[in-house]
Amino acid sequence: MGTIRKLLISSVVAATLGVVVIAGWSYQLVHRPLLVPANDTHLVTIARGASAGAIINQLAAEGRLRHAPKLYYWSSRIWDRPVALQAGVYQLHSGQTLAQFWQQLRQGEQYQFAITLVEGQTWSQWASLLHQHDYLDSRDVEDDVALVRRVTGSEEYTSFEGLLAPDTYKFYAGTSVLTLLEQAFALQQQRLQQAWEQRLPGLPYETPYQLLIMASIIEKETGGNSERGLVSSVFVNRLQIGMRLQSDPTTIYGVENFDGNLTRQHLREKTAYNTYRIDGLPPTPIAMPSYASLLAAAQPEVSGYYYFVADGSGGHVFSETLAEHNRAVDRYQRGNH
Repeated sequence: MGTIRKLLISSVVAATLGVVVIAGWSYQLVHRPLLVPANDTHLVTIARGASAGAIINQLAAEGRLRHAPKLYYWSSRIWDRPVALQAGVYQLHSGQTLAQFWQQLRQGEQYQFAITLVEGQTWSQWASLLHQHDYLDSRDVEDDVALVRRVTGSEEYTSFEGLLAPDTYKFYAGTSVLTLLEQAFALQQQRLQQAWEQRLPGLPYETPYQLLIMASIIEKETGGNSERGLVSSVFVNRLQIGMRLQSDPTTIYGVENFDGNLTRQHLREKTAYNTYRIDGLPPTPIAMPSYASLLAAAQPEVSGYYYFVADGSGGHVFSETLAEHNRAVDRYQRGNH
């Protein structure tokens, strides 16, 4: 009886040790880092209603597990509670464990995308960027005019040109393009109102929208912050004496399918945007202006300049008279030193 008792005790001890070893190994399995290389931005899309088993199989298919999926599944059932998992797009990080991933899914800590809408670009360029993004939803976006009215709440505008604020916008997968447009419009309205309230007296603008148009022209004419105020002064000076703006970017905006070559024929053609042929401002902005350009339109520097020409190094040479301007053009554009 003593021998049998010893054998039974030994068996129980061995079985207990076996259970402890298996339990410990399964615990380590859930808390061991997944196979995610350093500096790897790996996104995982979790479908609505996906079970823990399905998600583990997905991780295995994507090469993120060291062992058989079933081992991870049962280990998770023992040491975690992989329930109430939220759908969405998530990022796996180097060193992240399965237990941490389950917590990430339970809390809905989705990956936040970002899209930068650059100042000086047109609505056409922005629209293409927004519609091409894989994780933005454009299904509820109608034709341009209807969409503009829906976002702005006004029938005054027929295009988004100039009305959206250049900035970086963050969003989660599946966010509607409409949501980003509403954010960008609200931000630009806020910036425009701030600039309008800070405008200098005596400017040739009757409405904030006219200031917005001028800001868009300034944006396209110079990328240098130090010159925005001077460029603004040139155009304000011209408007105040009834001189045409004669801005190449406005003329280019009115050319359909512009190929990059501004010709004399383009300058002679009378369009709503050819400021060599029309008086005053064009009917709409020609691009999305930055806040810096809005402020420059509202607060032009005081100058006697009526002309400017690119100096070939990213800046401009400003002139008070046509004779000075022609000499600058001769030097910097025609290369006659």
